[in-house]
Amino acid sequence: MILNRYPLWKNLLILTIIAIGAFYAAPNLYGEDPAVQISANRAILAESLLSDVELALQDLALDPLGIEFSNDQVLVRFKTQDQQLKAADGLKSTLGEGYTVALNLAHATPQWLRDMNALPMYLGLDLRGGVHFLLQVDMETAIGQKLEGLGSSMRLFMREGKLRYSNVSLSQDTLTVRFKDIETRETAFQELRDEYAELTFDTRDSDGMFLITAKLRDTALEEERKSALTQNITTLRNRVNELGVAEPVIQQQGGDRIVVQLPGVQDTAKAKDILGATATLEYRLVHGTRSDWYAAQTGRVPVDARLYYDREKQPVLLKRSVIVTGENVIGATAGFEQQNNLPAVFVTLDGKGAGRMSKVSGENIGNLMAVVYIETKIETKQVDGKQVKSKRKIEEVISVATIRDQLSKRFQTTGLDGAEARDLALLLRAGSLRAPMEIIEERTVGPSLGKDNIDKGFKSVLVGLSLVMIFMALYYRVFGLVADLALVTNLVLMISVLSILQATLTMPGIAGIVLTVGMAVDANVLIFERIREELRNGNSFQASIHAGYEKAFSTIADANITTLIAAVVLFTFGTGPIKGFAVTLSIGIVTSMFTAIMGTRAVINLIYGGRRLQRLTI
Repeated sequence: MILNRYPLWKNLLILTIIAIGAFYAAPNLYGEDPAVQISANRAILAESLLSDVELALQDLALDPLGIEFSNDQVLVRFKTQDQQLKAADGLKSTLGEGYTVALNLAHATPQWLRDMNALPMYLGLDLRGGVHFLLQVDMETAIGQKLEGLGSSMRLFMREGKLRYSNVSLSQDTLTVRFKDIETRETAFQELRDEYAELTFDTRDSDGMFLITAKLRDTALEEERKSALTQNITTLRNRVNELGVAEPVIQQQGGDRIVVQLPGVQDTAKAKDILGATATLEYRLVHGTRSDWYAAQTGRVPVDARLYYDREKQPVLLKRSVIVTGENVIGATAGFEQQNNLPAVFVTLDGKGAGRMSKVSGENIGNLMAVVYIETKIETKQVDGKQVKSKRKIEEVISVATIRDQLSKRFQTTGLDGAEARDLALLLRAGSLRAPMEIIEERTVGPSLGKDNIDKGFKSVLVGLSLVMIFMALYYRVFGLVADLALVTNLVLMISVLSILQATLTMPGIAGIVLTVGMAVDANVLIFERIREELRNGNSFQASIHAGYEKAFSTIADANITTLIAAVVLFTFGTGPIKGFAVTLSIGIVTSMFTAIMGTRAVINLIYGGRRLQRLTI
C-alpha cells in the first residue's frame, strides 16, 4: 500500500473546485463605475432618449464610459465622480421634470462574465454608500381600516339575515350598530357574536336607540399590527425591486418601525416618493338614485351609499360595497388607450377579483361603474414654532363609465395623467401598503466614506493574512508554505461563495473574514503538530504524515462544527450586522475545512507522497 497518494479523480475534483472559485471571485476585481440613472416620470421611456442623452453629454463636454438602456431605465457610466455629478446636474436641466435623474454606482464587471452569471458580491450601505430610512407605520390607520372592513361585512351580514338596523358607524376604535327595537338588537347581538369571534360585543341604550358596540379583542389587535407590519415589509421589498436596487436591507425594528437601506442610491427623492406612497384603486358601482347634489348639500347619504367627489369637485354617490380593490391586482402596466391615446393603466386581476368583477359587471350591463383613486399623504406644518404632522386622505373619483360588456380578468383604467398612471402601475404591481408610513429618519452615506471603509477593511484582511502566513512559513517551513497556499485559496473561495450567493458584505462581514483567516490555520496547526508527535514516536515519514491527517480529523471536525453551530444561531436570531458576521463566518468554516484538510493534503501528497524520504521539513 502506497501512503499519501490521492487518486487522479480526487486531484481533478480539487482543481475544478478551485478553478470555479477563482472564476466566480474574479468579478470582484473590477469594482464599480460612478453612474447616472435616468427613469421617466410622466411618459413611457423610449430608446430615442439615448440620442437626447448623448447630445446633452456632448454639450457638457463629457465622454461617458458607456450608455445602456434596460428595464425602462438609461444608465450612463463615467470614469470619475466629478464627471458623474456634472452629468447629473446637466441632464436634470436638459431633460426637465419629466425624468428622474439619480446618482448610482454600477458594477464594472465585463459583459461576458455577467452573461455567465458571474457577478460581484453585494456591498452593504457602510461599504458602498447609499441611503438609510427609518419608517414609522401608522398602526391607528391599520386598525381603523380593519374595523371599517368589518363594519361593511356586518352590514351585509345583517341585510342577508333580514335584521333591520338604522346604521353602522365607526368612532376611533369602536363600531356602533343602532337598532330601533330591543328584540332585533338582542337577536343581532347573538348572531354577530357567533359570526365575528375577533370582536368583543356589548349593548347599551342611548336617546331611545338600542345599540351594539364592538371592539377588536387584544389578540386580534396584536395580530392585525403584526399583519400590517409584515405586509408593509413585503410591499416595500416589491417596490424596491421595481426601483432596480439589487441589494436592499429591509427589516423590522421594534413593533411598528421598518428600516430600509438602499446601497448605491445617492438621490433620495424618487425613493422617498415610492416607498411612502399609499396609492391604490377601488372599483364601485354608481348609486342608482343619482341624488348627488342633494346628498352633498344636505349631508343625507343613503345607508348603502358613500359620497365622493371627482377631480372637478363634482359630487358622486357610489355604493358602499366594493367590487375589487388594489389587493386583487396581480399585474399592472402603464400605457396609452387606443381610442384617444390617453394615459391608462392596464390592470390584471387575480382569480377572486376576476370572478367578482365578471359577476358584478355581468349583472349591471348598462349601469355606471366608478374608479376611486385613494392616496394618504402625511404633511408637516409649522405651528407655534413646532413641526406638526397631519394625515390627509385623498379619495377622488377619476373615472365614471357605463358598463358595456361583461368585464373579466384584464381591463383598462383611464382618468390619470402620465406620471400618475406610471406610478400607480408600479404601486399596484408591488402591492398596496396595509397602513401609511412616515419617514422619521433619513441618512445618506457618501461613496467616499464607503470607499474609506473598504480600504480599511482590505488592509485589516491583508495585515491579518500576512502575519499568519509569515508565522506559518517560519514555524513549519515547507508545510507552513503549503498552509499559506491553502489560506490564500480559502480567501478566494470565500469571496466566490459570497458572490455566487449574492450575499451582502458589510463591515461586520469583513470582521468575520479576518476572524476566519486566523481560524483557518487551526486545522493545519493540529495536523502538523500531530505529524511532529508521530515523528518523535519513531514512525516513518510517510506513516507520520498519514497519521497526522487521519488522527487529527475528528478533533478538527468537532471544533469547526461547534463554531458552525454558533454561527448558525447568530444568523437565526441576529439582525443586520450580526447576520453579516455570521454569514462570512459560516462560509469561512466550510471553505477552510476543504482547503486545510483536502487542499493541503493534495499538495503534500504531490511533494512527498510515495517517495523514500531522507528528511521532512516541518
